[in-house]
Amino acid sequence: MKTYSPKPAHIVRRWYVIDASGQVLGRLASEVAAILRGKHKPIFAPHMDTGDNVIVVNAAKIELTGGKEAKKISYRHSGYPGGIKGTRYDTLLATKPEWVIEKAVRGMLPKGTLGRAMLNKLKVYAGPDHPHQAQAPVPYEITQVAQ
Repeated sequence: MKTYSPKPAHIVRRWYVIDASGQVLGRLASEVAAILRGKHKPIFAPHMDTGDNVIVVNAAKIELTGGKEAKKISYRHSGYPGGIKGTRYDTLLATKPEWVIEKAVRGMLPKGTLGRAMLNKLKVYAGPDHPHQAQAPVPYEITQVAQ
């Protein structure tokens, strides 16, 4: 069996707007990652970037469950000995809510050049406004499972 490889002319990139207010971070990130990869399309191929562009608005109103705002810590390292720093997620949500969503989605995408190309199609904004009206984005509804 041959591997299906879509031609670049067959790839149609659409723009979607997702409202993150009241959404759980992990569920939102998995949906966004699937759209960025193109897994919702019939021409999906794991070795190609067939995904669409995603605009996430109201990132400051994202929710974390289980008290993770106070428990979960985001680490980063400067590359120097002893250069690790940790920041709690409640601080991150107050200062850089866009970064929280980008970090969650980045972890769900392929590593390497393919994943970085997919991540370039993600635009995250803390408030309800975005500068991509010219692309005529379509609202995308995420249906959550009742808990």
